[in-house]
Order: sequence, then structure tokens, then C-alpha cells
Amino acid sequence: MIYFNNVSKIYKDTVALEDITFAVETGEFVSIVGHSGAGKTTLTKMILAEEDPSNGTIFFESINVNKVRSKDLTQLRRRIGVVFQDYKLLSNKTAYENIAFAMEAVGKTEEEIASDVPHVLELVDLAHRFSHFPNQMSGGEQQRLAIARAIINQPELIIADEPTGNLDPVNTHEIVQILKKINDLGTTVILTTHNRGVIESVNKRVITMENGKIIRDTKHNK
Repeated sequence: MIYFNNVSKIYKDTVALEDITFAVETGEFVSIVGHSGAGKTTLTKMILAEEDPSNGTIFFESINVNKVRSKDLTQLRRRIGVVFQDYKLLSNKTAYENIAFAMEAVGKTEEEIASDVPHVLELVDLAHRFSHFPNQMSGGEQQRLAIARAIINQPELIIADEPTGNLDPVNTHEIVQILKKINDLGTTVILTTHNRGVIESVNKRVITMENGKIIRDTKHNK
């Protein structure tokens, strides 16, 4: 599904990524681990064509991501759901409305919204919070809502960029379990984190980065 071929990224005098090559198969759950500045976020931005490589190529299936025309980028990005550390929810909209807004943006009908939103809220255990605003919800609930919004349009890939960075261990465990459930349903997941406890909980393939390089690529335990 995703293929990085000898990808490097240089900002002025700073090397963010150096000669990165790896592939992610459809249906995989891959954790990318490394300290702040290791290159994790730069890597995920490249999948979304938010950053161009200085060298190398990035493919999403058969599409060369950095040769996609600007007018076609929206279509590519709709195939990818993104979960951020800081949630990025709409504060003036309820849980239901936050998810509905994501569906409206891609042209879904009111009937589809009314049918699908309750199901995804139930999937992330937020059915009882459908009328609550983000500031009435805990950090863990807000992140679960952000995940629901990311998956509502059935993307092929979920990128979760440090999704547990602001959460306590209990909420961290819940978020990991939801991401694993989404993966079990067939969606490819790329998770970035610096939390070794998260990696152990996921127990899937782990790519370890350091100073812009991949220093280890470990398959999950059977």
C-alpha cells in the first residue's frame, strides 16, 4: 500500500530523513517509534503530500504521491484518515456534529449521516456523549471522537500521529484498543509514538527511527 524508496528530506542544513526505504502492506498495523526529532512526523506528512522529498519517491498503491496534481490531492487524502495528538475537534460542534461535518465535506446525504454517525460513535464507546461538546469531554473521550471522525468516511489508511501523547495510561490503553479494533476490521494503521508501553500493547510490527534513519524494523510477535 505504502512504499518509500530511498527517501531523504533536508531542510536547509538539517537532515530530517536520510535514505528511508520501507513498505507497508494493506491491512498491516505498523508502529513508528522514535524520540522527538527522529523524523516520524516528517515521514507521515510525506504520505499526505504535505511535504515533498528532497530525494526519492513515495507511492500510495500505484500513485506517486509527489506527482499528484494539486486538484487531485483532495481525492488522495480522502483515502487517508488522520488522528492528531491535539485532537483538532470543532469546539462549537457536538460529538455528533463533529463527525457529521466530516461526512458533509465529502458530499454524504443527511440520510447517510443519520445512519452512520451513531454506529461510529458506538464503535468508539461514545454513544452516550453524542450531544456533548468537546469541552464537556475528557481528553480520552476527545481522542476517541477524533478517531471516529477519522474513520467515518471509511479510509483505507489511518495515520495516528502521537495519539496518546496527552493521555494517562488508562486512556492510552483504550485508544490503542480502538486502533487495534479498526485494524482488525481491515483498515491499515500507521501509528507514531515515543511511548514504548504503547508499542508493547500493540504487539505488531515496529519501525524504530533515530536521527532521520530507520535503525530497526521488527515484525510482530506471533
